[in-house]
Amino acid sequence: MSELFENRLKRLLKAGKKTAGAWAQLCSPTSAEILCRAGFDWLLIDMEHSPADLQTLVAQLQAMGAYGVAPLVRAPWNDLVWIKRILDAGAYGVMIPSVNTREQAIAAVQACKYPPVGIRGIAGSPRAAGFGRDTSAYLKRANDELLVILQVETPQAIENLAAIGKVPGVDALFIGPMDLSTSMGHLGNPAHPEVQAAIATVEAKAKALGMPLGTISAGWEQAKMLYDRGYQLITLLSDVILLSKASAEALTKFREAYPQG
Repeated sequence: MSELFENRLKRLLKAGKKTAGAWAQLCSPTSAEILCRAGFDWLLIDMEHSPADLQTLVAQLQAMGAYGVAPLVRAPWNDLVWIKRILDAGAYGVMIPSVNTREQAIAAVQACKYPPVGIRGIAGSPRAAGFGRDTSAYLKRANDELLVILQVETPQAIENLAAIGKVPGVDALFIGPMDLSTSMGHLGNPAHPEVQAAIATVEAKAKALGMPLGTISAGWEQAKMLYDRGYQLITLLSDVILLSKASAEALTKFREAYPQG
């Protein structure tokens, strides 16, 4: 196997282990490196809800390289070209948003896999293959090593989840609580009882499939509860939210201590 490509995260999930992740939306190599130095199992670079492009993606992947943290990337959409370019850049796994049917799941997997399993285009010297120095080793192992994570974000996805989860090559499911709640008519309110009932259905179906399940947490207390319910992939924090909350809290304390009229 290429020294550049060994997916420890995939092995942890297959072994039933719980993993800790962080969410990167700042498009900053420095932010990515800080999070990696903390020792997370994985860092997800968000290209759906951030201004990230391929150049900022590569810069973040380069910053992560020395730390043994699995680089995951959320694609902007279930799009063959985007997925190919993300994987060529060196991602160890792709999270694909809003997969609602078995057919969409098949398309996602095929975009991530080289022939004959899939239709991912082959290049001789992408960054993922060491710029041509490790191409043979990468091509031999990529289909087995890459992690394919599909997001569950609509009632349609929940209805079709058994079929989606049985598609060969799907490695994990990930609930998007904000989109799920909005698709159910509860705009940005994942705490609504109807949404929580839908999430419980996803949990039960994922357990029946034996499929690793993940989602986003609002803090450690919620994360601990989710881990105890069987989740294996939990986002413990986001760089954007962490910075936003910390800056607001610091300024609030200052204003309270020293009112300015």
